[in-house]
Amino acid sequence: MAVLTPAEYLAMERAAEFRSEYVNGKVFAKSGESLPHAQIMAQFGRELAAALDHRPSIVTAAHLRLQVTEVGAYLYPDLMVICDKPNYADGHRDMITNPSVVVEVLSESTERWDRGGKFVQYRQVASLREYVLVSQTEMRVEWFTRGSGGEWLYREAVGVEGVCRLQELGIELKLERIYRKVEWL
Repeated sequence: MAVLTPAEYLAMERAAEFRSEYVNGKVFAKSGESLPHAQIMAQFGRELAAALDHRPSIVTAAHLRLQVTEVGAYLYPDLMVICDKPNYADGHRDMITNPSVVVEVLSESTERWDRGGKFVQYRQVASLREYVLVSQTEMRVEWFTRGSGGEWLYREAVGVEGVCRLQELGIELKLERIYRKVEWL
């Protein structure tokens, strides 16, 4: 695998038909999504947007790139919440640096990366306050909240009665709404 500079990656990515992520000089193609993944992502995004409707926060879907660091990583989270004015990385409106919340819907092929290496990357984003992992094989949402000392506190909600309480946003999302009409694999 050839190593690219961030400038080479961005030039390639902006001209590409398909999205890819960049970590430390290496480019990784984004795979397609299953129907449950797409449903859960859309429903989670809709619930987030509805809960934040009275605030200036913006909810974005998987096509907006996040610049983690200028030379290290460029990623496409499934969902992001931007609470402040969007900070565009390089003058283009296709890449931001300041999400408050990042959401990833887990899949069999990405779960290990989402929980491990990707979370390591996301923790470098100074504005990030909560990282949410959403299962597509069971009703389970896990989230990490950054404490005032930089530590990350783990929480989870499980089952039809479960409620995801995002402290940073001051909202509650019911799992029964996030997983509505999802047929389990």
